[in-house]
Amino acid sequence: MQHNEQPVNYLRRLGAGSAAMMVVGGVIGGGIFVNPATVAQRTGSGTSLMILWLVGGLLTLAGALCFAELGVRRPQAGGSYIYLREAFGPLPAFLFGWTMLLVNYSGSIAAVGMIFGRYACVAIGLPLTFVRPVGIGALVLLAGINGFGIRAGAFVQNLFTLLKLLAVAVLVVTGLAWAGAGDLGRAFAPDPHAHLPAWALAGALLPVLFSYSGFAYVNNIAGEIREPGRNLPRALGLGMLLVLGCYVLVNIAYMAALGHDGLAASATPAADVMQRIFGDAGKRIIAVGIAISTFGYCNIAMIGSARVFQVMGTDGVFFRSVARLHPRWHTPNIALLLITGWAVALSLSGTYNQLLDYATIGDWLGYAATVATLFWYRQLLDDTPNGYRTPLYPLTPLAFIAMVMLVIAIMLATRPFNVGIGLLIIAAGVPVYAFWHRLFSR
Repeated sequence: MQHNEQPVNYLRRLGAGSAAMMVVGGVIGGGIFVNPATVAQRTGSGTSLMILWLVGGLLTLAGALCFAELGVRRPQAGGSYIYLREAFGPLPAFLFGWTMLLVNYSGSIAAVGMIFGRYACVAIGLPLTFVRPVGIGALVLLAGINGFGIRAGAFVQNLFTLLKLLAVAVLVVTGLAWAGAGDLGRAFAPDPHAHLPAWALAGALLPVLFSYSGFAYVNNIAGEIREPGRNLPRALGLGMLLVLGCYVLVNIAYMAALGHDGLAASATPAADVMQRIFGDAGKRIIAVGIAISTFGYCNIAMIGSARVFQVMGTDGVFFRSVARLHPRWHTPNIALLLITGWAVALSLSGTYNQLLDYATIGDWLGYAATVATLFWYRQLLDDTPNGYRTPLYPLTPLAFIAMVMLVIAIMLATRPFNVGIGLLIIAAGVPVYAFWHRLFSR
């Protein structure tokens, strides 16, 4: 007797709330606890600093609204890889996946995993010699949890996102409680001696935008969201608005407690704010908050990246075994093991930060190219007349693409060597694609 195996597919088990937590968790990592100091160093006053955080948040929201329409049009696993493949062909899609696998996804998981290890050690009083084993242990633990289905991963994500929002709330309340209204007013008073040129403010926008990136992870799991036509736009819109509100409040707290100059002089502003009221215990409190935040980021990065590589395996541009879903849990376990193994290897090698510096150009080019596919869908496949539409089209995608071009121009001017290496990493994918296509298309 012949038994026909039924194909194993993803199951739609996530609602709008869990999807929104994925968005928040993918954006709020460790950047908001450190990057505001860099922004303060590149601005002349608290007012200009706050304007940059608002502008950066609104521009990133524009990109998220574009991703929402793309997700509604193609509510399946794979995210940007799917859109690029349909609009521009298999090679650009492969180059996106190649860069994400080799460096961006794996490198960011490795880097943030080590940040988790460092702050977890500080929080529980372990020597810093344990940073690497603690960080790697966290990655292995997350891979194990996510192997038991999207609900298990979503439970971890919801829990740690709520905890990181609590950590943000503690930081905001502490900063505002330290300063009086007069301190806050002086912090935002314009500096009559600060006349920064436009290019300097554009350079200050760069760390702001890096702090807002990560919202696209939820598109990678669109195949597991219930009623994606309604829930995906809600998750991206509400999630990014929540992030924007958190970032604005955190920066107000920094300004209230430290002032603009104090923020610019601080290497660890979150720890400095907490230490002012709670003493040395404050450093441990914020270390717990940062550890929670980075743990949650690694979770969603692992979930989202594994779905991309599983779809690539299905397309035959990656190992076929990676395409398999677990018959019971409906999870891409082989892809999870692959991304975790490579991230652990990068953690052990210690090269992840350098690789991320090189590959940042690929990350932002991927964002711009993905949003550009929206024009192709609108013109050639206008098949969602009753679905969600990006508001203020075409201004919204054009504004986002212009922002990305500005980021790339700044990077080219300030870090030409890194940009060049990043472009070489992307270009190296062309012969790999040709080899893979020749090997498996016969």
